[in-house]
Amino acid sequence: MKWAEILGITVVLVFMTIYEWPKMKGQMKKEKIAFAALTMLGGGLAFLLVFYPEMPGPTQWIDAIYKPLGKFIYK
Repeated sequence: MKWAEILGITVVLVFMTIYEWPKMKGQMKKEKIAFAALTMLGGGLAFLLVFYPEMPGPTQWIDAIYKPLGKFIYK
């Protein structure tokens, strides 16, 4: 059943790229690079969540990083 989730994520990423890429003009190289990088990063995270659903999310990472700082400040 994971293949269906992977296929669904891939289809969404492809349609998103097909829709957005032509709207970026030829001179918008930095925007295209940023779009491609963020799309690949988001797709990679989505694929990881399919295989490792118990993986902590970004808010849990931020909480783990800043929790000691918050304890230090509020004491």
